[in-house]
Amino acid sequence: MSVFAGCTLKNIRNGKSPYQRPDVVSAIKTKILIFYAIFYTVLAGLFTICIQGLFSTLNETEPKWKLDKSLIGTNPGMGFRPLSDETERGSVIKFDTKKPEQAQYWIELLDDFLKQYQGEGKGGKHCEFNQTHKPEDVCVVDVEKFETCSPANHYGYKNGRPCVFLKLNKIYDWTPQYYDDTKDLPEEMPVELKSYINSLAATELQQVWVSCSGTNAQDRENIGSIKYFPGQGFPAFYYPYLNQPGYLSPLIAVQFEKLPVSHMVNIECRAWAKNIIYSGSARDRMGSVTFQLFID
Repeated sequence: MSVFAGCTLKNIRNGKSPYQRPDVVSAIKTKILIFYAIFYTVLAGLFTICIQGLFSTLNETEPKWKLDKSLIGTNPGMGFRPLSDETERGSVIKFDTKKPEQAQYWIELLDDFLKQYQGEGKGGKHCEFNQTHKPEDVCVVDVEKFETCSPANHYGYKNGRPCVFLKLNKIYDWTPQYYDDTKDLPEEMPVELKSYINSLAATELQQVWVSCSGTNAQDRENIGSIKYFPGQGFPAFYYPYLNQPGYLSPLIAVQFEKLPVSHMVNIECRAWAKNIIYSGSARDRMGSVTFQLFID
């Protein structure tokens, strides 16, 4: 046995391990501290380099992957408001005209949704079809053009004629391909929508058309008359979306004037453009949205 080992063994037997000496313990702690300081410094440096490399590939004004190269794709989804935060309500809009607090619930949801359109969106341009538009122009969504579906009219909920607001989801640089030839409209397009399109001037035909109907024969019978404000399409001057400051998606207010009482009506609203793929499948719905209206 070596002299060092013998001494160490002797010290341990005597309860005096060298690792219990203050100077040895201090040296070990110092080395560990230096090691971890260097380790975490190098780790932080590598992380910073990776993050900077990632940020260098990003653009603040437009996504790197667009349209068919992106996860979103080129087929915009359709949404509706009011939509309750209470998940148990689902897509059902239900209220009793004899209980003002129930109608008020939906009115307040729409008030909150439209605040953005009454605020910063007002800084844009009031656009018309006969004007020249630049891609960077931001066209205002004028809430006053919703007429009986305006906030001043409580969106029709107080008189049992509820309004539902429709919008297309934003897709960067997506431009609709319009059905702007009155002689070449889809066979499956509703007769009412075809009549509306034929009533417009040639300068107003570039729109993403919208139609709403019951999802089955009984619903179509019960749905009653429908009005669209400010019209039955999303005008071309709102497209494409290029992340312009202040841009807000255009809206269409759909008012259901003669819904049956104590009877749920299932409604589907569809967008019409040559490059909007439609599927009415409940599992894989595209180009449309469904909701239910129930008035007690």
